[in-house]
Amino acid sequence: MSRLILLNKPYGYLSQFTPEGRWQGLKALLPVPGVYVAGRLDADSEGLLLLTDDGSLQARIADPKHKLPKTYWVQVEGEPTDEALEQLRRGVRYADFTTLPCAVRRIDPPADLWERDPPIRFRKEIPTRWLEIVLREGKNRQVRRMTAHVGFPTLRLIRYAVGAATVAGLAPGSWKELSGGYADLAPPAGR
Repeated sequence: MSRLILLNKPYGYLSQFTPEGRWQGLKALLPVPGVYVAGRLDADSEGLLLLTDDGSLQARIADPKHKLPKTYWVQVEGEPTDEALEQLRRGVRYADFTTLPCAVRRIDPPADLWERDPPIRFRKEIPTRWLEIVLREGKNRQVRRMTAHVGFPTLRLIRYAVGAATVAGLAPGSWKELSGGYADLAPPAGR
């Protein structure tokens, strides 16, 4: 049976086992040999990272053609307008690609959210707002590029869920293994 591990990746860790430059590697958090990352998170992003020892499962999780939704909690600078949120929902056009439509909504600051080390920068005169963004694709730094494009730069980015798997109950740097494999990731009906 394939192994499937959920890891709450803290800020400052790469989505690889070896450290590089100022960023740490996953080996310091996950002493499990023979597993590989299925989908990446940048070192300055936090949250759910999936790892497996099964190459076909790894590809299925990471490949957008399987349409596994990825839910992000995003703290942005400023108060996004309804027009900015609608632009994100429709898709953002860049010179090299246009993002697929996605779900976006304002949310309250997530309950029981861990402190980030180092903390984000706050400016007294500029408010911040939390958004929930659900994507079915995953281009390089996509969420950060999208929010900046509509005028509300990302300050903090947390991947909360991949399909039905979430970081709920996982402290930063902790992990757990799922027993049902890909079946554990099937999103609930209607999502």
